[in-house]
Formats: sequence, structure tokens, C-alpha cells
Amino acid sequence: MTHTGNPFGQVLVALVTPMTADGEVDWPAVEKHIDDVITAGADGIVVTGTTGETSTLTDREKLRLVEVGKDVAAGRAKIITGGGSNETAHAIELYKASERAGADGIMIVTPYYNKPTQAGILTHFRLVADATDLPVILYDIPGRTGVPIRYETILRLAKHPNILAIKDAKGDFSEVSRVLNQTDLMYFSGDDANVLPHLAIGATGLIGVTANIAAAPYRAIVDAVNRGDLAAATAEHKRLEPLVRAVMTHVPGTVSAKYILHGLGRISSPRVRLPLVGPEEWEAALIEDELDLVTDVPGADFSNFRPDRNAAAGGALPKVHGTTR
Repeated sequence: MTHTGNPFGQVLVALVTPMTADGEVDWPAVEKHIDDVITAGADGIVVTGTTGETSTLTDREKLRLVEVGKDVAAGRAKIITGGGSNETAHAIELYKASERAGADGIMIVTPYYNKPTQAGILTHFRLVADATDLPVILYDIPGRTGVPIRYETILRLAKHPNILAIKDAKGDFSEVSRVLNQTDLMYFSGDDANVLPHLAIGATGLIGVTANIAAAPYRAIVDAVNRGDLAAATAEHKRLEPLVRAVMTHVPGTVSAKYILHGLGRISSPRVRLPLVGPEEWEAALIEDELDLVTDVPGADFSNFRPDRNAAAGGALPKVHGTTR
């Protein structure tokens, strides 16, 4: 299939998956949260990604998240399914099912734990991209997968008609520039602290964790860059900095984002699934200290912030376990 333009959006939220106190997916909260971030300016939602706790979601939950996302978005934002699998056959079936469920695109992560060679990575991505007509975002995050997608491999993958973009979490700006010069791939910043630098050298947009809490400033940054107003984009970037530090520095972004969203009253529980656990007392204190520095960030009013360390403590064992097959 030929894909024209940008089928993903520019302000993409790496969506948390709201859960009940016992670790089951809180479907009404999922619907509300998706609507909240779209209303705040997101034009793309990545469900079942790292931030969505893909490793501990069942395939049935992943597919329902796509379906719910499509229903709630109602054309206002693209629904991208993330995650995948470190087993190529499973990844193919999961993405085929996601396409049938209505996904607008897929984000394929480098196979993790197996530590494949570049030839294995190339084959994995090609076979998954061959199996669907949906546009593909490659997800390059060696800190989690153990292996990077090397420059030469990216160039070869860029020739696939369905592979249109890459989410970069390596922070290698020279490589980003090199790939942008030599391919037609769209780049999405996968590091909340580097959104503006990525955009400044030609990235298309972002896939962000902090955008769960405050999507509006990212919309403002992207819109400012689109119209060439670096000063306005920089001002938003500076206002966001302490919030990004609170979310991304002390505990996994999923954990801190849920802790903050719950403290703001926007989700009913901060619960995460094991092996993730809520912040310990000293970690929660560090997050709260950072939040004290947040001012004038649209959508992030902390004057009534009510964190609940007890509710966040520990992690949940769901009734039905996730699967790698």
C-alpha cells in the first residue's frame, strides 16, 4: 500500500493504561483519559506501548485498547498500536489482529531479550511490515531492548513501502540528521527531554510520556516549530522542564505518570502491574519536589495536587497473566 503524507499525527501520547486498585484495566478511566489527552491537543495515541505496560497486558486487552481508542477518538486522533513481541510469529499475528481491530498504524519495537544480530532485526521488521497494510513506526530503544537499530539497517528498512517512520530513544542527534538527510523517514522524538531539539533538526513530532499529564504544551511546541517560531517553542520547553524531570527521572515513566495523574484526580488509581511497583517514599518525595517547581503549564494545575503514596505502593498481580506467545 502507498501511504502519503503523515498518517500518524505529530503530538502522540504514549498512553498509560489506567487500572483499578487490583490491577485490572479500568475501561471507563481509559475512555476518559483518551478523551482528555485528545481534547488537550494530541492528534495521535499510542496504546499498548512501553508506557501502557505492554509487557503485562494480555493480547485480548491490547486489542480492546485499540477498539476503545478508535471509538473514543472518533476520527479526532490516530490510534497506533505499540508493543509487539520478541517472537516474530507472535508479533505478526498481533499486528494483523490490531489492523482488524481498527488500528491506524503500528509501532514495532526491536526484539528484546533475544539480542538478535542486525540481520535478525532487519528480517523481523520486514516480515512484520509485510504482514499488514498499516503504516509502520520503528521503535529504536536500545536501553530497553539491548540492541540498537544501526544506521545501515535503518537505511535498508527505509526502502520498505510500509515503513514510514522511526521513534528515536537513543538521543544520537548526529544519526538522526544523517538518516533524515538520506531517507524519507519521519522521525518522532522518544525522549521527553529532547522533544524540542529533535524537532529543531527536522523531526516530525513526538511520542511522549509527559503528554499524558500535559499534552497542550507539546501541541504548542509543535505548532510553534511548524510556523518557525523558535522563541515560543523554547518558552514552552522551559516551562515543561521540571514536569518532564518529575516524570522521567526517578522511577519508570509509567509509574510516575500514573502517580501524578492520580494525584490530580484524573485516574481512579495509580496502580501498576508487577514487576513494576509504585514509588517508594523517598522516590515519591523527589517527584513531589520536582512538581513544586512546575508553574504556568497548561493542563497541569498542581494547586490541588493530592498524592496518595499508600494507594501507589506495591504492584498488582492481575487475574489473567500477560503472554509472550
